[in-house]
Amino acid sequence: MSLGDLSKVRLLVVGDVMLDRYWFGDVSRISPEAPVPVVKVERSEERPGGAANVARNAAALGAQVSLLALVGNDEPGANLKRLMASGGIDASLHVDAAISTTVKLRVIGRQQQLLRIDFETTPSHEVLRAKLSEFEQRLPGFDAVLFSDYGKGGLTHIGEMIAMARAAGKIVLVDPKGDDYSIYAGATVITPNRSEMRQVVGRWKSDEELETKALALRQQLELQALLVTRSEEGMTLFHAAGTAHEPAVAREVFDVSGAGDTVIATLAVMLAHGADWAQAIHVANVAAGVVVGKLGTAVVTRAELDVALNTVLN
Repeated sequence: MSLGDLSKVRLLVVGDVMLDRYWFGDVSRISPEAPVPVVKVERSEERPGGAANVARNAAALGAQVSLLALVGNDEPGANLKRLMASGGIDASLHVDAAISTTVKLRVIGRQQQLLRIDFETTPSHEVLRAKLSEFEQRLPGFDAVLFSDYGKGGLTHIGEMIAMARAAGKIVLVDPKGDDYSIYAGATVITPNRSEMRQVVGRWKSDEELETKALALRQQLELQALLVTRSEEGMTLFHAAGTAHEPAVAREVFDVSGAGDTVIATLAVMLAHGADWAQAIHVANVAAGVVVGKLGTAVVTRAELDVALNTVLN
């Protein structure tokens, strides 16, 4: 399966960015102070997280990617700017001196995540308004807009942004958060995972019941499609022409953190490239199968995706 030239795709990613920090070490004893392991840290890494990881995944496929987000006037914010620049991403990171850049610190011992510590604050109204103004100015230059909502406050005006983007004829994708999906009304597609979907529509006992709930939500929000990612059950697309399912293709599941970022980034690139729904979700599903075999927030390169697609077909 050939994906063709994706370098003409112009994608705008908007949302909550964060810096993912990893402390790797050895665990050989339990603390005498409390029943917890003692980790002797041997090395550390920093990777872009949240919307920044989405942007990185889209850029890794060859798309032209711009990122619009908020950071604090601090070292993590500066590091995110540097990481985005090194990844070839045009990042417009508005600085809000009143907040700290969101940081997720993960402590890893013997290839297992032992602890995660989050540092975060909510952005100010003035900086959010400046971000909305820039969004409106830059919108005409893109084929698709992707909103990555991690519930950190960076998408306070998402309803206005979706309306602007749809009025301009753009493809609009949303990775949602929380239990109020009315703010995403009018988007082209939203991509909740299984637990996020349950939070909004309740539990289901069969695929038929899930389909009924998904179609009702799709119609309520006036979406073209609704894609539910279902971990080991693959992913299911609900749209006007019916329902399409892609079974999971992962050979080895090492870490699912950031898999949703890879799915929506790949889906956005494919749809902006002109792919139909069936092709777009197939490629996104294969990309997810590759990324869960990597540790932490990671990307799938175009070369890795091409190999995986050919392997699945064979």
